[in-house]
Amino acid sequence: MEFFHSVNIDWMGKAKYFVTLSLILLAVGWISILRNHGMRYGIDFRGGTLVYVRFAGKPPINDIRKGLEQAGLKNSTIQGISDTHDVASQNDVVIGLEQGSSDETLDAGKQKILDVLHKTFGTDTSGRPDFNAVTPSALTADLTEKDPLSLKTNAGDRYKELAASLTSARDSGHEGIITNFNELANVPGVTPAVLQTLASDYALSNFTVRDAEIVGPKVGAQLRRQALLATLYALAGMLVYIAFRFEWVYGAAAVIAVFHDVLITLGFFSLFHYEISLTVIAALLTLVGYSMNDTIVIFDRVREDIRLMRRDKFPDIVNKAINQTLSRTILTSGLTFLTVLVLYLLGGEVLRAFSFAMVVGVVVGTYSSFGIAAPIVVLWNKYHPSQGQGATVRAGSAAEKRVPAAARR
Repeated sequence: MEFFHSVNIDWMGKAKYFVTLSLILLAVGWISILRNHGMRYGIDFRGGTLVYVRFAGKPPINDIRKGLEQAGLKNSTIQGISDTHDVASQNDVVIGLEQGSSDETLDAGKQKILDVLHKTFGTDTSGRPDFNAVTPSALTADLTEKDPLSLKTNAGDRYKELAASLTSARDSGHEGIITNFNELANVPGVTPAVLQTLASDYALSNFTVRDAEIVGPKVGAQLRRQALLATLYALAGMLVYIAFRFEWVYGAAAVIAVFHDVLITLGFFSLFHYEISLTVIAALLTLVGYSMNDTIVIFDRVREDIRLMRRDKFPDIVNKAINQTLSRTILTSGLTFLTVLVLYLLGGEVLRAFSFAMVVGVVVGTYSSFGIAAPIVVLWNKYHPSQGQGATVRAGSAAEKRVPAAARR
């Protein structure tokens, strides 16, 4: 399928505009990074505690932030979650604390957040535990002690089963949050006496901690180092491949273009205040391969056209190669862009940073193939013609030998 026929755009004549645009984007992005004192790293890389909290209604982000600051947790982060496919998860927030290197600090971090939330939203616990946070074992022990069913020594596993049913109804049927104990009236085995015991022994908050996880600072530093090495190894491998397949200048141009893509994408991350996490690194590595593939397609067409256009100037040959692959570029890049754009708009908060990196990277990676990589090769060929155009001809000499002599003439 071709969108354009007989295209004749002077891409190399417009190379200065692409370079200027890239310099502006790089300058704006990295000025933002410097002003923000570096990139924002997720808990994966900086280490700390992540606590996932679900509210009964829309999370009051500003009130939560104010409460955390008053508690001395100014370095904490708050991120809302909005998943269009899960209505309940739209009331979730992720609170990150820059602390924690053991299970004890994990529990301490959870407790700090719970204390802040109870204080901020005025939950009247009166020394009673929160039913929305109680575990089945703790509930079993309390029911066994109070014995609301008057089972006495015949309790057996009845209260264990009842506690499991109550917490299951809370977590599955009510998304982890009970706002009134009468909501549990239909649970098998529940009687008015059980509900009365729950109401007297437990308080009800309008939030609950869904999950908590911890990443130690040493592990975070190690992950940062490994992510950087993975990117550099990928670039080095591609440089070697392209240098072997074409010529080293082509490999260098492709790697410079990929570096350009990654740096601009990181600049956009700083401008839009997104955090760098492991999923973002996966997106960046995906973009490295995607951009490199686009560049190789153009370079491969340049090599073919050189054998057919020996008397033409090298910039004209590159222009023709880009024009010949323009339909392919628009088709593949356009469809990829639409896919990742939908993922960004509808994929939910969890995938927001990943899809944002893909959206920016697809656009930048596409134009860098003909706006950065190709002009670098043309510029090198201008000053080293014997190592640019001529070397490419040698790379295709094996194929040229198969062309009849009359056809070559």
